[in-house]
Amino acid sequence: MTFHCSINWGFRQFSLERGHFDRYPAYKENYVGPLMTLAIFDLDNTLIAGDSDYSWGAFLVTQNKVDQVLYKTMNEKFFADYEAETLDISAYLAFSLSPLIGMSKSDLAQLHSKFMDEIIQPMQLPKAAQLIKKHRQAGDRLLVITATNQCIIEPIVMSLGIKEFLATQPEWVNGRITGKVLGTPTFREGKVERLDTWLEENNETLSGSCFYSDSINDLPLLLKVDKPIAVDPDEKLRQIAKEKGWDIISLRD
Repeated sequence: MTFHCSINWGFRQFSLERGHFDRYPAYKENYVGPLMTLAIFDLDNTLIAGDSDYSWGAFLVTQNKVDQVLYKTMNEKFFADYEAETLDISAYLAFSLSPLIGMSKSDLAQLHSKFMDEIIQPMQLPKAAQLIKKHRQAGDRLLVITATNQCIIEPIVMSLGIKEFLATQPEWVNGRITGKVLGTPTFREGKVERLDTWLEENNETLSGSCFYSDSINDLPLLLKVDKPIAVDPDEKLRQIAKEKGWDIISLRD
């Protein structure tokens, strides 16, 4: 299931649990296969020129929402672990969600609006927008899958004009973040697990699918789709892409 935070971010609200047949009711009764080819995108350092999760942590430091020295040190350590493929995702999520514990949806939305304006907007990539437009015009179904937690990425994904996503899901109780995570984090093999569930729930397949990513951490999903595409890849992913003959593109040139 695809979840949403139900926060009024200032974008149109979408029902992300809904299958695509709700948009094509005339086909539902007799059609037994998928209507669209899936175009799947990683978010951080793929569709935007930076890591929104790391940048959110750095932003919290500048906003005096955390202990500046300690949080900055740990944020940089976890990011280095991510790049080295040694990230303990459970430990990282406990760390990254801890400043948000007890925060209301309105408080988060207000803070995130400033984050979008100051940090994310400069990361927008014209070539990424062109790529998204190309797939939309081709009639593909667009899906973002990211390890970053949903309350950080939802406004970013919506700003890119993509309605559907899978992301790590924070728990909310009585309108406030608890610091816990619901279900499987969308990280490494977790992306595959969550996507498999989504495919079943949405009557989709990976036939003809493509996946764009910059990171070696996405290798499990890159190996699963029909057309893996490395986007401004890290060195490990670049080497594997060359060995396997995968397309390597840049959205930053």
